[in-house]
Amino acid sequence: MAFYEHVLIARPEISPQQVDALIEEITNTIKELGGATTKTEYWGLRNLTYRIRKNRKGHYALINIDAPAPAVHELERRLRINEDVMRFKTIRVEELDEEPSPILARRDRDERRRARREGGRDGEDGGEFEGGED
Repeated sequence: MAFYEHVLIARPEISPQQVDALIEEITNTIKELGGATTKTEYWGLRNLTYRIRKNRKGHYALINIDAPAPAVHELERRLRINEDVMRFKTIRVEELDEEPSPILARRDRDERRRARREGGRDGEDGGEFEGGED
């Protein structure tokens, strides 16, 4: 079987729960067709680089797939029919990366920074500033 990374953009009008249901549907489709999904990530409602069907935002999701090519073709056929999916891209890769994607890694890093700032450690660098001495 081959490895694929699949990214999709869903309409902004649907809720995150509906996006989760869509991802679950994709996972079940792959399992029915003899494949497996190893990692799924919901990246959230993000701005689009350019408008798609008059929308400026979309729900992004990443799915790692280990499946035969006919299963991926059937998945793509079903996604073309689905009205909630604005765009999708499936790329064949040599191996699947099990670490968080750069999108989620950056979000986690930003959340940790924000939590530190809100926790009262604004501007602290661990030392005292000693100015004016030579």
